[in-house]
Amino acid sequence: MFKCVTPRFIVFGLLACVGFAARSTETAWSAAISAQASRNVDAAALARQSDALARRIVRDVGVTGMAVSLVYRGEVVLERGYGVVEARRAEPVSADTGFRLASLSKAFASTLAGKLVEEGALRWDTRATDLLPAFKLANPQAAEQVTLENILSHRLGLGFHAFDPLLESDEPYPLMIAKLDSAPMLCRSGDCYAYQNVAFSLVGDMAFAVTGDFFSHLVEKKLFHPLGMYTATYGREALEGSRSWARPHVMRGGRMTAVRAKENYYRVPPAAGVNASARDLSQWMLGNLAHRPDVLSAEMLSTLHRPVVDTPGEIRGIQWRKARIRKAEYALGWRIYNYAGHKMVFHAGAVQGYRGMIAMLPELDLGMAVVWNCECVTPSGLLPTIMDRALALPPQDWLQLDQARRVR
Repeated sequence: MFKCVTPRFIVFGLLACVGFAARSTETAWSAAISAQASRNVDAAALARQSDALARRIVRDVGVTGMAVSLVYRGEVVLERGYGVVEARRAEPVSADTGFRLASLSKAFASTLAGKLVEEGALRWDTRATDLLPAFKLANPQAAEQVTLENILSHRLGLGFHAFDPLLESDEPYPLMIAKLDSAPMLCRSGDCYAYQNVAFSLVGDMAFAVTGDFFSHLVEKKLFHPLGMYTATYGREALEGSRSWARPHVMRGGRMTAVRAKENYYRVPPAAGVNASARDLSQWMLGNLAHRPDVLSAEMLSTLHRPVVDTPGEIRGIQWRKARIRKAEYALGWRIYNYAGHKMVFHAGAVQGYRGMIAMLPELDLGMAVVWNCECVTPSGLLPTIMDRALALPPQDWLQLDQARRVR
């Protein structure tokens, strides 16, 4: 649908510089927001462009199915499915078709934590060991310093993707957590960034410890239902029980082939357990753009979207990131990009057979989410293409549909 000089002084000087840099960054964001807030975006045109490009992606590139959500100034301007839920079947993807969100799930975990902080059940500086006495790291002192904020910003001190290979091999979550004291450490807790799935999911254990309720039920009760995300669920069983759901696809023998959704990353619900539709994602973005203060307070959103640690590696590799992102950071469950001078709240996700991206430009009050059910690259160019147009940036061919058509 469319709806459109001594070491001591040196240290003090460095601290002052860091403080000045942080204030300068905040000032720059504020100035950008002030400059752009009065600028109108032709949301109807953006919706038409998004719709036309999504149709081409499915038709010309052979993407099995995808769904797109676009919101602007508190309104849903595009909410539609494209293609089919399963190759060589006629059932179309709709705005209510469920997709696995993979790591887009992390923001739901941090937001639940924010709700529990507001309720007084947790603090951002609550230590994991205070609630989880069995939690250990190779460095016992480091384990004592791990806080809720450290977990949600991937600053436990562990190496990147600790125990993901075990997760891939279907190791049960409790056994992986019990082995964290054997995982190599890169730094002291809180001192460096290294992306996690297994350790990130400690937030679910902390939530259970203070509420006595299961993580997925807490998210449903405090986020899904109040926000009107009525088809959002957790887990493979819930996905497969949905009225409409997109089957994952992989390339086999030169053709897209449906497979059963893997259970492994569902074993870490806070990191990768959510299933949701385009309609659900519209409501999620509206909430994160401050249009549902009854559920997501402005103070909490400010905390969740505030950068905590630099992630320069995010700028390498993908063409649109190299060209557009001037600075990459991680907040709490969200990536924060300086996108050609504009603050972007972002996350992407990938598991076997599914891919997804979500981005919001708070200064324009604009958000877009794209999810698809194959391991295809082309759809990832849709989001930056539309963001560029919303910001009136010089056009770049992030989709390369003409080349994709020739290859096919």
